[in-house]
Amino acid sequence: MTQPDAPRPHAFDSLTPDRVLDALASVGLFGDGRLMALSSYENRVYLAHLEDGEAVVAKFYRPQRWSAAQILEEHAFAAELMAAEIPAVGPLVLQGQTLHDFEGFAFSVSPRRGGRPPELDDGEVLEWIGRFLARIHSVGAQRPFASRPALDLHSFGTEQRDWLLANEKVPLDVQTAWGAACTQALDAIAQTPLASVASRGDGIRALRLHGDCHPGNILWTPTDRPGGGPHFVDLDDARTGPAVQDLWMLLSGDRQQQQRQLGMLIDGYEQFREFDRRELALIEPLRTLRLVHYSAWLARRWDDPSFPINFPWFGSSDYWQGQVQMLEEQMEAMAEAPLVA
Repeated sequence: MTQPDAPRPHAFDSLTPDRVLDALASVGLFGDGRLMALSSYENRVYLAHLEDGEAVVAKFYRPQRWSAAQILEEHAFAAELMAAEIPAVGPLVLQGQTLHDFEGFAFSVSPRRGGRPPELDDGEVLEWIGRFLARIHSVGAQRPFASRPALDLHSFGTEQRDWLLANEKVPLDVQTAWGAACTQALDAIAQTPLASVASRGDGIRALRLHGDCHPGNILWTPTDRPGGGPHFVDLDDARTGPAVQDLWMLLSGDRQQQQRQLGMLIDGYEQFREFDRRELALIEPLRTLRLVHYSAWLARRWDDPSFPINFPWFGSSDYWQGQVQMLEEQMEAMAEAPLVA
């Protein structure tokens, strides 16, 4: 096999603009007809202008991804953060609830928040973000998730590798090389502290996380305005895991640049919460797991017509050869000394 299967009709095909407006009307929000699709591959998210002049963000969840209990745990976590005066953007309570159903689509509605990606080369911005991440984690450590899964070696690594190979998503001419490189990388991760992260005990502690804290999920507003600074959005990937998961995706550049960025983040973080330095050894293992998980995510979503359009390069032998090289590079990175902060 050299290409993923051809796109097939998908449930989101029936989510027409009229259906989005009807869904909003079902919870008492009446649109004026203006809808704008916002960037989201996993779900469908729309900015909807209402007849009263306000605007809201409607999020329609991918069918069969999360259970209602798991979505409600995300909503409850967001509510806890907002109650602690942390600038997270959670869903509105409409008709007494945050999760709604319309013609088979689960959806929520959130207030609109503007902003731009943060300037991550600015030490003051990084320190500010670090302070709020510490506050998020302080709330996250108060109790565990009951339904949402953990970010661990099995769920992000071995399960994804096994699914890709069993479903023949890797071209035959690369399959052996990719399988070997992936297995070698996962075996190396099994020897790191990531394999023993837990909610209790003396090891690295697991807690409730944002889970996908990349720059696109932080909206920065001018600090000379009330409420300015970072706003954390899209808790859709909230999971249990080590605190450093919410820090490492904010790092970029060479080792020296990443070390400087990490130092600023942790300077801010430790104004509110102690950071376990043992977690620094998890950055490259977590980066490696994200590589494996990302490939499986693309393959699992290929029946969604938006994926072949937005990721036309996926599935080719060149793509998978590139993944082999990246996994080999990650093996080298994991063998190096961790970043220091």
